[in-house]
Amino acid sequence: MKQILLSLAKQILFWLLFFAFARTIFLMYHFRLLAAESISMYDTLGVYWFSLKLDLATACYFILIPFLITLIQSVYSPAWLNIMNKVYTAIIILGYSIITTAELGIYAEWKTKLPFKAFLYLEHPSEVFNSASTGKFFILLFLLALQVLLAFYIYNKFFYAPVTKLKRNLIFSTVFLLVTPILLVLGMRGGAQQIPINQSESYYSKYTILNMAAVNSGFNLYISVFENLTNLGTNPFAAYPDAEARAVVSQIYSIPADTTIQILKNNRPNIVLIILESWSADLVESLGGESGITPQFRKLEGGGILFTSAISSGARSEQGMASIFGGFPATPFSSITVQPDKSAKLPSLIKEFAGLGYTTSFYFGGQLIYGNIKGYIIATGFNKIREIYDFGDDVLKGKLGVHDEFVLSRQLSELHNEKQPFFSALFTLSSHSPFDEPMEEVLHWGKNERKYINSAYYTDRCLGEYFKKAELEPWYANTLFILVADHSHNSYRNWDFNSPEYHHIPLLFYGDVLKDEFRGTKCSKMIAHTDIPATLLAQLGHDHSNFHWSRDIMNPYSPEFNYFTMDNGLGWIRPSGVWTYDYTTSSVVLNTFPANEQKKAMTEGKAYLQRVFQEYMDY
Repeated sequence: MKQILLSLAKQILFWLLFFAFARTIFLMYHFRLLAAESISMYDTLGVYWFSLKLDLATACYFILIPFLITLIQSVYSPAWLNIMNKVYTAIIILGYSIITTAELGIYAEWKTKLPFKAFLYLEHPSEVFNSASTGKFFILLFLLALQVLLAFYIYNKFFYAPVTKLKRNLIFSTVFLLVTPILLVLGMRGGAQQIPINQSESYYSKYTILNMAAVNSGFNLYISVFENLTNLGTNPFAAYPDAEARAVVSQIYSIPADTTIQILKNNRPNIVLIILESWSADLVESLGGESGITPQFRKLEGGGILFTSAISSGARSEQGMASIFGGFPATPFSSITVQPDKSAKLPSLIKEFAGLGYTTSFYFGGQLIYGNIKGYIIATGFNKIREIYDFGDDVLKGKLGVHDEFVLSRQLSELHNEKQPFFSALFTLSSHSPFDEPMEEVLHWGKNERKYINSAYYTDRCLGEYFKKAELEPWYANTLFILVADHSHNSYRNWDFNSPEYHHIPLLFYGDVLKDEFRGTKCSKMIAHTDIPATLLAQLGHDHSNFHWSRDIMNPYSPEFNYFTMDNGLGWIRPSGVWTYDYTTSSVVLNTFPANEQKKAMTEGKAYLQRVFQEYMDY
């Protein structure tokens, strides 16, 4: 009896210490992020206290198999059952360590724990590898090995108490069988309260990174997988009857007149769309950023319209693509592009332009298989697609692919002979980690994001050279250039991921084809990726009703709002305030609306996400 109870108790203690060990590695690995936000040691140490309940619940899940093994050992105790227990524990240590190591790699970019949708990227492991510098990859590999080997050694040496040569005690075995499962279930659900424990139990700080550190990685991933699997047929964001939600969204998009202000000199311009990888508004001085990061972009502003209130609804490249070319807002949990059966049903801006006689092309220096972007780009109907395999060996490549200067040059050389009018999109690469652009460091500040801002400086410098050459092209005078980020990125300002500032992005319409009175101006109207299709098609005098999530921003009656998604929540922005909501904790994260507008903002935001996600499910 003593051996049985001691074996289980020591195993539970081991898991609690192992979770704390993994958490310590996370905090040490992201020390710069903690320092950048000036987080005190007192606040940091709180992760160990506030993580205990969720850790204990996770340990109870992990101990289910050892319980069954020890239950058998209470009446039959051969040596091979001890070996089985050790093998099981080794497998769980390895699995949990893989999860936490993956989180070390993704947190700086994603600002979240490992979600269910991360598994969708594992179909192309080479892309996951290439997104990290070689040095970073081997550091993570070392930390994975350290966790696994050290944890199993300590478990085997100090915590595992083998059960051998027990005398049968039917009374104890019966009591053990009846009582222990009850205790384990109580532990798994966090007590006898009505609502079982969830991640919100570990949320305690205003700093997102501390809350993420406190949440148990295994429990969080289990919930993410469980929620996705069980919500395949049910909308997890359904807050109202469908008819009511539809009415709210219809009212949001209501306009008294379907008209537009023509900003172009003619309605058949060439379109060149430059999608800037991970550009935050903090990179642009005119959007509140520090000066000197993107001086070429600032020069371009003098010949274009700068949209100062642009928001990215998602935080991943494939989400940005679906919004730009399909007019579809980003959703929590997953991206519509990774599911071809759904994304193929989206309306296509490229097919609309093709129907108007445009030739179309897409340029990218890396591999488009990541996030199924290639499949989506092909489905949208681009005539010509250029990626890493289409560039020769005479161009410089980084770990992710061809550097921006060579991709921009390749597009220019091919557009020289392109039939007009054309629509050509180019997706930059160099401002994505591992930031191995071919340039000496220029900016010697930026704290934890110094490499990031230098990569943006490099891309900006490439843009300067690009436009000097483009001006010499015969098609230049009749071309509208659009520069927009695919999504934002953590900046030297270290905004909270749930804040609108984090999702603020640059968007610029530029070119001689703009009417003179609009060049060098700023537009403060709220705009998002999803609004690009309707706005462009309206300028061409073409119907855009298929893009029902898209607004024509040049319509003076266009409604003012913006939406962005978090990992499991939403942000809703109106001119009078911001409202963000986390469905994981069922709590309002931020609310700056006046008291008399808060209920309406909540209704609009929830109804909007409900309808977007329902449409995503219905596709």
